[in-house]
Amino acid sequence: MIKCLILEDELSAIELLKSYIEKTPFLECIGSFESGLDIPIALLQKSDILFLDIQLPELDGLSFLKTIVNPPIVVVTSAFPNYALNAFEEAVTDYLLKPFSYERFYKATSRIRDSISEKSTQNQIFLYANKTLYKTNIDDILFLKAEVDYVNVFSTQKKILVTDSLHNLIEKISDVNIIRVHRSYAVNFMLIDKIQGNQIFIKEHTIPIGRTFKDNLLNKINP
Repeated sequence: MIKCLILEDELSAIELLKSYIEKTPFLECIGSFESGLDIPIALLQKSDILFLDIQLPELDGLSFLKTIVNPPIVVVTSAFPNYALNAFEEAVTDYLLKPFSYERFYKATSRIRDSISEKSTQNQIFLYANKTLYKTNIDDILFLKAEVDYVNVFSTQKKILVTDSLHNLIEKISDVNIIRVHRSYAVNFMLIDKIQGNQIFIKEHTIPIGRTFKDNLLNKINP
């Protein structure tokens, strides 16, 4: 199910989007807000699509979008076509001009569904351990830990002990969010809960930050 957030200040537009989402079997609305300042960060991180109006109180939609470090897929919903160029410069995926039909909405979201499905297939790796190949979603990997001639792969689902070096496995995974933070550790940057001193916290795990890797991590946080 593709999780959707609505950022819109007109009640009629909110209700229309909710009705369109409800009748689309692969979509789920997880919240609607009239101001971007009210959206909890945790909820924003869970969303796959953000339906974004531009003319909003306090902070307009495109200005809010610029504040998001890793935004979800953004579909602008606006009554004004003159914002389209600025919107696409911010890498929005589609621009729905109000009033838009369900057919136009379905076409936009179907393309997004197909794109997510293709990315999901590409974002998998088979890890070989104990004479078995384990299909693993890269997005679910929490961190990698080097263990002499092995690497322990900790994911949200399981732990797999792979015969490989940490350097080689990072190259095989080939994902920009899997970053080396210590000579013995690499982490999924997107799943970091917090960083305190020279330690990273992911779920119940605490991972050290190596002195030679700290600058790279900080550059990832503040590019």
